[in-house]
Amino acid sequence: QVQLVESGGGLVQAGGSLRLSCAASRSGFSLFAMGWYRQAPGKQRDLVATITSGGSTDYTDSVKGRFTISRDNAKTTVYLQMNSLKPEDTAVYYCNRVYAPWWSWGQGTQVTVSS
Repeated sequence: QVQLVESGGGLVQAGGSLRLSCAASRSGFSLFAMGWYRQAPGKQRDLVATITSGGSTDYTDSVKGRFTISRDNAKTTVYLQMNSLKPEDTAVYYCNRVYAPWWSWGQGTQVTVSS
């Protein structure tokens, strides 16, 4: 069973930055498209950034130009650099595969942006 461990969240003021990390306990990690998801209280979990096995990236409109997803296949880790944070970015952030079957979800990392 693959384990995903997210870290790097915290409390930051609007306009600030955070860098999230997600470590996967699996070899062959490089074969899979990976994504960062977020879930705000009372809302569904949404996919906000993706990166293919070849390194191509895509973002939901609300984070384009502010967030950057990257990966280090040797470390089986995916990152999310978040700049110019807004209060509406407040959520629990998770990583997982982009396409089913998803691996078991990690505990996520809380990002709170104060205005």
